[in-house]
Amino acid sequence: MQALHGSLVALVTPMSPNGDVDYASLEKLIEWHIANGTNGIVSVGTTGESSTLNPVEHLDVIDFTVRHVNKRIPVIAGTGSNSTQEAIELTDESKKLGADYALLVTPYYNKPNQRGLISHYEAIANAVDIPQILYNVPSRTACDLLPSSVKVLCEHRNIVGIKEALDNMDRIKELVEISNQAGSNFLIYSGDDPTFMESLVLGAHGVISVAANIVPKSVSDICSMVRANKLSDAKELNFNNNELFRLLFIESNPIPAKWMLYKMGLIQNAIRLPLVELDGTYHDDVMSEIKQLGLL
Repeated sequence: MQALHGSLVALVTPMSPNGDVDYASLEKLIEWHIANGTNGIVSVGTTGESSTLNPVEHLDVIDFTVRHVNKRIPVIAGTGSNSTQEAIELTDESKKLGADYALLVTPYYNKPNQRGLISHYEAIANAVDIPQILYNVPSRTACDLLPSSVKVLCEHRNIVGIKEALDNMDRIKELVEISNQAGSNFLIYSGDDPTFMESLVLGAHGVISVAANIVPKSVSDICSMVRANKLSDAKELNFNNNELFRLLFIESNPIPAKWMLYKMGLIQNAIRLPLVELDGTYHDDVMSEIKQLGLL
């Protein structure tokens, strides 16, 4: 199992204007991320539009990513679902394709309680022998995986970490304490770009980042600086990205990220319904910021 620290990009899924997956652009993005120090790629997570890829496309994108990364960095397959059986099937197929890890979002819409969440994750971990990362993002799922449940789940040998997307440092502190008690085998990843550096300082092991789509070297460097205790340098670089962090969430992710990548010449201008292109009222602000960051 490859180590999983630092900057893990929640990679967009490039598309053509007709809606097909653009594999040529995906290959270019993979190479760009590896060249710029990204430490791992999340394939077909929320940012990768998992909700609108059909099951065949979902697995095809993971397969393509695994093959083109070719073990140079870890690949984390997004395999979560609000159906436990579907999550098991996606996770099992992703393991067969060669993914290094699976990322499993809490079941969305059906709103399970904590007992249901524990049973859901234990069922997947019992069914598929692949390292699994829990993913808590209450703003999207209407469901919050509490630290008390994480403490139970981290005892399973196949559950190796959590992506916590709450911008709540008390929550991060609780999870870091659970990690410390569990030993080095349970890892904490921030899922919130504006606060990820603060989470790292508190003891998180890395970030699963939307911003890394746009500034991969910068996010990777911040992670490295914190690990090297170069906090002043990390703080300065992080401050330079604050406006980018804000702009990436002015509309639903990945709308702003895909429009920025389009303007940077890295992907085509395409996103699947029900999401649409970034509203024109934001274009000037976004263009100003990516120019300010030297991305054009």
